[in-house]
Amino acid sequence: MDGYFSSRLHHELRSTVREFAENEVRPLIPAMESARSVHHELSRRIARQGWLGATIGRAYGGMGVGHLGKTIIIEELSRVSAAMGAMVQASQLGAAKIVHFGSEEQRKTWLPAVAAGECLPTIAVTEPESGGHVLGMAATAVRDGGDYVLNGHKVYVGNSHVGDLHGVVVRTGPGSRGLTAFLVEAGRPGLRVAEQREAMGLHGFSFGELVFEDCRVPTGHRLGEEGDGLAVAYSSSVLYGRANLTAVSLGIHQAVLEETTGFCAERVRYGKPLHELPSVRLKLGRMQSRLMTSRLAAYHAVHLLDAGLPCDAELMNAKLVNVESALDSARDAMEIHAAAGLFTDRPVERHLRDAHHIFAPAGTSDVQLLRLGEVALGTAKGQWSQRLSELVRAEPVR
Repeated sequence: MDGYFSSRLHHELRSTVREFAENEVRPLIPAMESARSVHHELSRRIARQGWLGATIGRAYGGMGVGHLGKTIIIEELSRVSAAMGAMVQASQLGAAKIVHFGSEEQRKTWLPAVAAGECLPTIAVTEPESGGHVLGMAATAVRDGGDYVLNGHKVYVGNSHVGDLHGVVVRTGPGSRGLTAFLVEAGRPGLRVAEQREAMGLHGFSFGELVFEDCRVPTGHRLGEEGDGLAVAYSSSVLYGRANLTAVSLGIHQAVLEETTGFCAERVRYGKPLHELPSVRLKLGRMQSRLMTSRLAAYHAVHLLDAGLPCDAELMNAKLVNVESALDSARDAMEIHAAAGLFTDRPVERHLRDAHHIFAPAGTSDVQLLRLGEVALGTAKGQWSQRLSELVRAEPVR
């Protein structure tokens, strides 16, 4: 199935990322789990590999490998460390807003730096009171001469504590046309990053709070026109968020299966390997089936996205299937490991904790099901994938 979607370029890319993840990331996992905070140096080291530029065109210094290439990168990092897979996917969310909505000057200024790993971008939309209800946001930007003055809070910002350039959506007026997006540098006066809070999983990654207190941003840092903020927020979630989080789940799922089959081969019961027990083999079979179905859903969706075809429903379904399947397989893995899985010398409990972090961003499973219900009823509104995917089609290999 992999070969149906993947080319020689994709296989080489997978090998490169896997080798890096095994040699450079895996040895640092114990330290990240112990510290339970963002790993600045490793985040920078990964960025310098150029992988944040997966969907940035070669004209701006990017890789130009499209969404399938991006999926493989995130998947392979997440197979070893979901935290580092999350770091890359969050940065690519930040790059997407510049690719799709940035002026030519903004693209020339920021995209080469992102592609080279010199700038880690973020996207900041969610607020404490409104959550996933984008139109309920209360943070504001008020025009004052050649600047805008930003005030408010943003939460669950991926790469909050390591990001260099925050893409912030705030309110400039009433209603759905009253949202506007801005690029705000991390060191700009009036922007404060709140202290990182300890989380259940994804140790090494940060998703924290940005506080804006009379933060002045030049008009030239506005993304698009006033009123384009809703499109920035929705396209980031639909085109990138769902696909990226799908890739993180897929990597976790692969790791869960590999760890569990290895455990079953080494653990002996009744004089035979644990996987000889029918009840255990049935669980392994379900895990294998889920993983195959999940990968098919993921690759099919991003293949359509790279081709510039409508695929909003496929992206929703890919996120739904991958998140739920990874969680189900991680629970099965914990049952197979039994008491051995409760100790941190084995990674299975980390995989389960990390998998839970992928459930809510870009829409919970209930949100995906509600939207897919609209597809079934023929009441779905528009296709973000059709509107914007032509800007990030994979470029031919040279």
